[in-house]
Amino acid sequence: MPNAPQFKYFLSHKKNPVQKDSRIWTALLPMNRHQRPNDAGICVSYGDYFTAARNFLEQDGSEIITRAVSQQIHREVTSQEIEKINIFLEKHGKFYHPARIETVLHGTAIPFVLNMAISDAGKNCVQREYGLLKQLNEDFPFSFLPKVYGQDCVSIAGNEIGMFLGEWFQGYKEFHISLDPADEKYKIVVWDYEHGNYFLTDDQATNLYRQVARILTCYYNVNTFEHIFSWHHAAGDFVLTCQNNKIDLKLITVRMYRPLFENNTGSEDKNPDAEWILEALLVFFLNLAIRMRLDRLDGVGKIVWSCDSALKGTLKGFFEGLTLKPQIREFDKPLVYCFRNHLLSCSRAELLDLNRSIVQVYHSRDPEVPVIKQHLTQHVEDLYHAIQHYKEYP
Repeated sequence: MPNAPQFKYFLSHKKNPVQKDSRIWTALLPMNRHQRPNDAGICVSYGDYFTAARNFLEQDGSEIITRAVSQQIHREVTSQEIEKINIFLEKHGKFYHPARIETVLHGTAIPFVLNMAISDAGKNCVQREYGLLKQLNEDFPFSFLPKVYGQDCVSIAGNEIGMFLGEWFQGYKEFHISLDPADEKYKIVVWDYEHGNYFLTDDQATNLYRQVARILTCYYNVNTFEHIFSWHHAAGDFVLTCQNNKIDLKLITVRMYRPLFENNTGSEDKNPDAEWILEALLVFFLNLAIRMRLDRLDGVGKIVWSCDSALKGTLKGFFEGLTLKPQIREFDKPLVYCFRNHLLSCSRAELLDLNRSIVQVYHSRDPEVPVIKQHLTQHVEDLYHAIQHYKEYP
């Protein structure tokens, strides 16, 4: 028989190995990132988790992982070439318990992510997100989202665990707003477990928000009004890498992709007219500017509102993304020029009314709503000022 790869299991880091005879192997998995005990009647142990991951990777002669490795290194690989597979349980999220899969081939480690869902809500997310990531990677010429390689459900200890294998963005870290003890100011901290956490400078933070806005705008469909939703900084949906003081961002999840609202043009022609396109784009931009400013302190604490660097970065990144849109037949000029004029024509009062209308659509029990309402008037004032004084319009 051909040699099968050796499997090893870890909690996030190689310093934390998990053996089959260890206490942690039989301990129950928490159901969320707050490390709270299971309260949904679901009993899955760490051992069950690692066994399910291994079963997924070994099924059909290791076809999915072998295909994924082949795509990563741009040559056909056989399962016999895979020497070792290390499985790292990275964290416990609201929907997923993601694992980093380190596949060792000829002494070289090739990483992937295996998003694993135990709850019913999580398993529904697996199916939906796998399809969305595949669709968006096919429909758009960008590389901000992870590639996906396969999905399935694995039965273990009376439970079905849904999962899909995707691209792991090596070196990219989660980030959140945190209190810098050096000056008692809220800043963005990068969670770097290998070299130590660090705070971004103001310029880096503005650049971060710029890239987030650019990415989300790139995937906005001008004709159907579809957009990526419901992303959130608090969930760690965006990750960054920082080299030589330059940052780069990726979006690691797409939970939903849907229209902002229905295109009710009142005519048989389903293509929206120019006015609809501009109004929908305005709603997208204003909603983006609100959501950009929300996070949870250190990822799990109270909801916090970011400083003006988020607003400045959002404006710049949005217009960068808009310049990449193809020519729209409803306009005789590039869309970015037409929207610039539309945005500049909005008064303070109009922007405030629109922002209030947007917030009214949010769920009334959403814990973000009181924070948004507390800051909304000043947010609109700052946004109006930024729009009128922005120097980099195309």
